[in-house]
Amino acid sequence: MNRSNQSHEETIERIKEVRAQAIEHTRQARRFAVERRDLMQGLIEDGWSQADIARELGVTRQAIQKMLSF
Repeated sequence: MNRSNQSHEETIERIKEVRAQAIEHTRQARRFAVERRDLMQGLIEDGWSQADIARELGVTRQAIQKMLSF
């Protein structure tokens, strides 16, 4: 195998590694989004408003609505 082919194979392997990492990060982000939603839902059940949560997190109420809809 010549040097160019070896370099390309190494590049392809690195692409596969990066893709696998990206897939895992996406899975983790989804799990965190579910946890965040559940935590915020708990606050709402305890009497907090979406505006209260937004103020504490430094985001808009619309951002809270979006997080809750996930």
